[in-house]
Amino acid sequence: MNSEVTTQPDGGENVRAYTVRMELVDEPGELLNALEPIAVNGGNLLSIHHERGSLTPRGRIPVQVALECVADRFDDIVTALQDAGITVIEAGEERYSEAVTLLLVGHLVETDLSDTLAELESCPHASVLDFSLSAPHNAEDVSSARVRLAVGREALAETLTAVRALAEEKDLRVIEPQLDDWGG
Repeated sequence: MNSEVTTQPDGGENVRAYTVRMELVDEPGELLNALEPIAVNGGNLLSIHHERGSLTPRGRIPVQVALECVADRFDDIVTALQDAGITVIEAGEERYSEAVTLLLVGHLVETDLSDTLAELESCPHASVLDFSLSAPHNAEDVSSARVRLAVGREALAETLTAVRALAEEKDLRVIEPQLDDWGG
C-alpha cells in the first residue's frame, strides 16, 4: 500500500491510503459501528485487523483499519468515528507498504523483553504489527519470538540493519526472510 495517489475517481480527486487504529468495547455490533462512519463518509476498506484475543491497557479490543478515500474526506471520517463513540488512538496516511516476519532467538526475557519491543517500535520506518513469544519453563533455556513488522519497501534494508544491531547488542539470533521478493 502506498501513500501516493492510488486512483483518480470521478472529478479527478486524489485517493490516498490511510490507517486508523482504534479501541473497541467487546460487545456485539461494535466493529460494525466502527465501520459504518467510514463507509458513510466515502472510505473504501482495504483491510481490517481485529485482535479479539488481546486487550489494550484499557481492556478494549485493538482494531486497525486500512482504508482509502479522497484526501479531503479523511478528517470527516475520523470525526465521524469519534462522534460515534469510537476511541481513535491514531489516524493518518499509510506509512508502510509491506509486512515482514522475523524470528528472534535467544534469552529474550532475560535481556529485557520490554526494551527489545520498544527498540523495535522505535525504528523510524517500521512498526510492530504482531509479536509472539515462545518461552521455556526453565529461565536458562533459549526462547524465541516471531515479530511481524510493517515497513516501507524502500526502508527494508535500513530496518533490517537496525534489527541486526539490536540482536547483536542483546546476543540474539535473527532469522530473516528471503529478500528475493523484495528486490533485495
